[in-house]
Amino acid sequence: MKVVNLKQAILQAWRERWSDYQWAINMKRFFPRGATWDILNLAEALLEQAMIGPSPNPLILSYLKYAISSQMVSYSTVLTAISKFDDFSRDLCVQSLLEIMDMFCDRLSCHGKAEECISLCRALMSALNWLLRCAAFYTEKVKETLEQAAAESQLKMCLERLEKMLSSTKNRALIHIAKLEETSSWSTVEQSLLKLGENLNSLSNSPLRSQADNCVSLIKSIPTMLSVHSEQLNKTGFPTVHAVVLLEGTMNLTGDTQPLVEQLMMVKRMQHIPSPLFVLEIWKACFVGLIESPEGTEELKWTAFTFLKIPQVLVKLKKYPQGEKQDFTEDVNCAFEFLLKLTPLLDKADQRCNCDCMSLLLQECGKQGLLSEANMTNLTDKRTEDRKHAPRLKSAENANIQPNPGLILRAEPTVTNILKTMDADHSKSPEGLLGVLGHMLSGKSLDLLLAAAAATGKLKSFARKFIKLNEFTKHIANGESSKGASVRALLFDISFLMLCHVAQTYGSEMILSESSPAGEVPFFETWMLTCMPEEGKILNPDHPCFRPDSTKVESLVALLNNSSEMKLVQMKWHEACLSISAAILEILNAWENSVLTFESIQKITDNIKGKVCSMAVCAVAWLVAHVRMLGLDEREKSLQMIRQLATPLYGENTLQFYNERVVIMSSILEHMCADVLQQTATQIKFPSTGMDTIPYWNLLPPKKPIKEVLTSMFTKVLEKGWVDSHSIHIFDTLLHMGGVYWFCNNLVKELLKETRKEHTLRAVELLYAIFCLDMQQLTLTLLGHILPNLLTDSSKWHTLMDPPGKALAKLSVWCALSSYSSHNKGQASARQKKRHREDIEDYISLFPLDDTQPSKLMRLLSSNEEDANVLSSPNRSMSSSLSASQLHTVSMRDPLNRVLANLFLLISSILGAKTAGPHTQFVQWFMEECVDCLEQGSRGSILQFMPFTMVSELVKVSTMSSPKIVLAITDLSLPLGRRVAAKAIAAL
Repeated sequence: MKVVNLKQAILQAWRERWSDYQWAINMKRFFPRGATWDILNLAEALLEQAMIGPSPNPLILSYLKYAISSQMVSYSTVLTAISKFDDFSRDLCVQSLLEIMDMFCDRLSCHGKAEECISLCRALMSALNWLLRCAAFYTEKVKETLEQAAAESQLKMCLERLEKMLSSTKNRALIHIAKLEETSSWSTVEQSLLKLGENLNSLSNSPLRSQADNCVSLIKSIPTMLSVHSEQLNKTGFPTVHAVVLLEGTMNLTGDTQPLVEQLMMVKRMQHIPSPLFVLEIWKACFVGLIESPEGTEELKWTAFTFLKIPQVLVKLKKYPQGEKQDFTEDVNCAFEFLLKLTPLLDKADQRCNCDCMSLLLQECGKQGLLSEANMTNLTDKRTEDRKHAPRLKSAENANIQPNPGLILRAEPTVTNILKTMDADHSKSPEGLLGVLGHMLSGKSLDLLLAAAAATGKLKSFARKFIKLNEFTKHIANGESSKGASVRALLFDISFLMLCHVAQTYGSEMILSESSPAGEVPFFETWMLTCMPEEGKILNPDHPCFRPDSTKVESLVALLNNSSEMKLVQMKWHEACLSISAAILEILNAWENSVLTFESIQKITDNIKGKVCSMAVCAVAWLVAHVRMLGLDEREKSLQMIRQLATPLYGENTLQFYNERVVIMSSILEHMCADVLQQTATQIKFPSTGMDTIPYWNLLPPKKPIKEVLTSMFTKVLEKGWVDSHSIHIFDTLLHMGGVYWFCNNLVKELLKETRKEHTLRAVELLYAIFCLDMQQLTLTLLGHILPNLLTDSSKWHTLMDPPGKALAKLSVWCALSSYSSHNKGQASARQKKRHREDIEDYISLFPLDDTQPSKLMRLLSSNEEDANVLSSPNRSMSSSLSASQLHTVSMRDPLNRVLANLFLLISSILGAKTAGPHTQFVQWFMEECVDCLEQGSRGSILQFMPFTMVSELVKVSTMSSPKIVLAITDLSLPLGRRVAAKAIAAL
């Protein structure tokens, strides 16, 4: 027969009363191969014919059922056809349509092309909308008393189908994809939901009502399918949060709060920490830091961190979305309630600070709007009651300890006032300014002010003001009076000493201007960069910066040698400071060759340190560089000269504030000489200044290999269960000394030795915190070198067994997520920017940019594969490794992006390989952890580097074969991502 019209064929079958299989045989005879039934729209044609009368035509319906069972028609065309029927008053027709849906709605699948899977998603959404309209129609009918019972039974049938359809996660996932594919259709679903909701209010039948409510809430949950995470409720201690806070407080007081806030939020998300316990852990770390900080500057830094910086951090945390029904102020209150139960911790902190730390903190939090008045009063009263039973220090001891927290809180507004004072025109009243500065130098005021400025982010502007002041002293009035000259000398000296002190205490990056406008670089910046000794900076004593104009040097030598004391009038101090190094060399040579006696040397050094301390600082800076270059037997005179310069002069004729300046000078010199004195095994007694000796210096035990130090330190930390600030400093020193690869590799080896589950989890929490010392570089090493080596070397696969392998997967994902998120916001802390980069291999050679040459990693892979050519062939890379990151055009010149992209290529090839082993299991844990840590809708996370082809491989792994996981790992903002996800889910 010629191709007949579809409708005619159906009518002929009905007239001749063909049985269903007979109909199918004849249909296939009528219609030649090639045209599919879906293109001819068979399902719709059959339904149209079946639904003509008030009740459906049973024969034609039997044809449709046969077509569905024998897969002549796809589920999507049947669902689309059903959703076009809208005469709900024909109860029997609706009932038969619902029965047809029963045939397949709970086991929908599609193994065709991605396009067909997407049309299944759309059809399912249309069917959902149709069921909602149907339910709304019957709820409307229930109101009419005449047909109430019939309408109720129809509604019950309809709701049952809705529940059945929505109870399958797979169906909800497919609808989730359709919602993103066609937002307009989803809004019609929302309108139908509203309509149904309005009608539900009048339903008196409670079982029906609860069934309907259940359906409504299931539909409402579809858009947020991925964001439901369970929080860890069985744990109370979170060592990672503790360590991150300790690390910041000990090493990064001056850092911006935003990166710290981001990092803490990252940890909270990855470890699913409940808010109150999260805030509690932050406070616990602050109190521990306060208690164990070394006396002096460090203690002040911690106090400023706890009382000024952390409340600011919490203010920023408050702005983050806290999830449903959560109020951050309530969480803070709850955290304080828990903290009150830790009485010994609070008592020890109170004893250390000699005040009620808790009530001061509560006041600060109250001021920042983190606590309500009522809660604040309640908490303060509870702590006051508790303190009645606290152990007290004897009153005599007590009297000597000034409570730092109170001082720091008072210092903070003072910083603002001083900044204003410093903005005034210095030339108008230099004496007034000198008075302010002199006041700043007394006692521990300077350190208090600097700590307060550092914690509130004002230290940089503080330093800039002092650089300006230091520059101002270059301008000398004609006919300068001796009083004016001494004020100018003092302003130069005090600003110079303060800047040195800031650079040594808080890092030289506090002094450097971002980019000064094309003009001359301020004197202090030049001097600090070229002449000031710092840890890890080796200076060349013969560098041109130490060799200024010879005439200036000669006149300075003459001045120092001949006059009874230093002249002040018309003195260019910055020139004197630059010439002093060459002058000292001349004087040393003269002394070595017995041209000058020891008495003359004493007179000269007295002149250098007698009026302004900065000249002594500049002289010692050069001597330190000089001593390093000398042989053992040549050092004596240079070291003696350092001793002379470091001993203060107690004469009548010194300038104002001499004792205060000497205190700062001694501390600066002690820092400068520390390395050299240790290397030359010399001791110089610096006047005891009431300041602390250098904290956290010279930490490593002598004569012990650094690898042993690292492993024993890690074992100790693991036993304790948390990292203290002392061990943070040791880890930092080891990282500097051994380099990033050595540090990372040895710690990973330690992790892989652990065999107990709870130990490995704790080890991961602590390792992540230790890696925060330099997260970016350590992550590159871990993901770019260490993991690929473990995954491609079959002799190492046994080390990846559970539990250590699972723990390493967790650590890798945490590091990858943190680095990627902070990297995208450009947030490396100043501490990390300072690091040397010499031991990171060139990532371009490891992972070349153009895909024509196989990368080193690909060659590694191919050596393990039977079919080497497939892996390393250039055309493989694009076809099988297309990922969302390429569609979002993420720059591959960036080392972190390259490393992630290559790691996912490696993972993809392991999943597709013919052999499985512990490394396959590792990859699975890695992916599970990725899914576990992701937040809903985090497009542009590390999973965007995963090749799309990997999705179908992953679904084959039993633990990964869930619709939610497919939704989580594909980028649904891209049409291709939605197709890949639809295809994978429809095939489950």
